[in-house]
Amino acid sequence: MNGGKAIVLVGARQVGKTTLVKSILKNNDYLFLDADDPTIRNLLSNPNTEQIRAILADNKTVFLDEAQRIEGIGLTLKIITDQFKNVQVFVSGSSSFDLGNQLNEPLTGRKWEYELFPINWEEYENTIGFVKAEQQVENRLLYGFYPEVLNNPGNERVILKDLVNSYLYRDILAFSDIRKPDVLEKLLQALALQMGSEINYNELAQIVGVNKITIQKYIEILEKGYVVFRLKSYSKNVRNEIKRNRKIYFYDNGIRNMIIGNFTQIDLRFDKGALWENFLISERRKQNLYKNTFANMYFWRTKQQQEVDFVEEKEGVVTGFEFKWKAKRNEKLPETFIKAYNAKTEIIDRDNFRKFVQ
Repeated sequence: MNGGKAIVLVGARQVGKTTLVKSILKNNDYLFLDADDPTIRNLLSNPNTEQIRAILADNKTVFLDEAQRIEGIGLTLKIITDQFKNVQVFVSGSSSFDLGNQLNEPLTGRKWEYELFPINWEEYENTIGFVKAEQQVENRLLYGFYPEVLNNPGNERVILKDLVNSYLYRDILAFSDIRKPDVLEKLLQALALQMGSEINYNELAQIVGVNKITIQKYIEILEKGYVVFRLKSYSKNVRNEIKRNRKIYFYDNGIRNMIIGNFTQIDLRFDKGALWENFLISERRKQNLYKNTFANMYFWRTKQQQEVDFVEEKEGVVTGFEFKWKAKRNEKLPETFIKAYNAKTEIIDRDNFRKFVQ
């Protein structure tokens, strides 16, 4: 704070961005500008320096919420950071695909940007304690970690339905110039059913009924909207490695399960392994980003179907991880992988998962 740069917080809707910034500023006097209010939107759409001076008045701290709704917001923030050096600006936005495009060029060198995700396991367990968290593992695989979901046990499905309908479709359609909502819905369902599997753009194009380029574009939009993320294949040494494939994961298990409408208990599910893998990899991604580990994340497979669920490369060290709900004795990763990369290996299961996600 007070370093002469805007502090920008981006992430999916309803993950707690506004709550977090207000908590940080609770002992400060600050001007709160909510861009959901049409009057605020009009005031901040392409104002000149003197108009900005009138809006800021004597306030030294300003919090602009839902900034993606304001036209030309990047240039407005550039004026504030350049011309009003004693003003600290906090900015939050739900949609990185829009906010990022508007902010990156005007605010180059003028912002600290942070991402906020649904609650992570470490925060969750630290808040409710080890025993309660242990009792909740299976529920978290089903219902995920959105704050409102955690705060309203018993109403998880209703809340997730509202999140999916109001955010996934309405916001993404509004901010991304997608003209075919039914295509987005079909694609999301296909991705949810293939979660943790390698995706083939041509195959998805046939399932959804559009061309490969459209599929690629829509997946990029879903990534920018913090719905899904991709893992690349790891390939450097072995001749028959899969080199260009991708796997798709969801940031939140609850969102994924709502998309396919399946909240059957874990022990009765055919996709238990995929849910477990998605939980572990999404939690690891949160940790790596929050703690600035600078680790690169991949998966590994050869054409002969030798496979490693998750590969992490950090400071020149390669580690392969295998995920099991309940690991068998003497479970091992492929020797081809270990020898090719002098790799460390770990088996992560229900009993030892904490060391992987904290």
